[in-house]
Amino acid sequence: MPSARDLAADVEALAGLPPGPTERFLGYALMSLPFASGQVLGLRRFPVTSVGPGYTSVWSRTPDGAWRIYTTIDASLSCPRYFGSALEATSVHDIAVDWSDDRRFSVRIDDDIDLRWDVVLTTTPMSRMMSAMAGGLPHAAWQSERFLSMLGGMAGPALGAGRIGMTGDTPNRQRFRARLDRMWVVESSLASLHGESLGPVAPLAEQTRLGGFWMPQRGIFMIGGAEFDPRDAGEHPPTTRAAA
Repeated sequence: MPSARDLAADVEALAGLPPGPTERFLGYALMSLPFASGQVLGLRRFPVTSVGPGYTSVWSRTPDGAWRIYTTIDASLSCPRYFGSALEATSVHDIAVDWSDDRRFSVRIDDDIDLRWDVVLTTTPMSRMMSAMAGGLPHAAWQSERFLSMLGGMAGPALGAGRIGMTGDTPNRQRFRARLDRMWVVESSLASLHGESLGPVAPLAEQTRLGGFWMPQRGIFMIGGAEFDPRDAGEHPPTTRAAA
């Protein structure tokens, strides 16, 4: 069975997307990872998108609830396009994602962010079942918001992750739908930000979210993608609420 590293490499080799009316992203993500300090980190690596060049982003929430997204390209072409109105700030950085073996990777931002984040993945009976099920679903299932809501409602408690939002509205009011191809969970992780350790991995006292996107209370890594309603500058808020 292909490893997480192998499948991530396969996604990196994709040449493009089929045509379609929505704004589409393919790649891999660590949806969110909460720490005992109250910090939350997330990772998005989308080598292929329909709105611009591929990019990497790191999502960061402070214990007092302030969200920031660090991205490798302009906010208007990356995650803040959909989540920017709920962010304290967003900024552009070089972000490195390096795989050391089949289930271990590290994320680094050098400059003033000084992020050092190491992740080890594993599987569980539930994550393996979700992966097997996802591989057999027709394209139409991933377009059905009813099905996606049922899937998220089932998967969250079964994985010990709280609520999982597979569909909903972003803070910038676009509708989103997530697609899962394969899933792992985080076995262990160490991280520091601005030179300060984030402590051990642990669920938050109260689960957090950005719009309809709930941040799982357990680290979930997925190969897959997401699609969003097209952004209309006259209808949707700006991609940033505060200057970077």
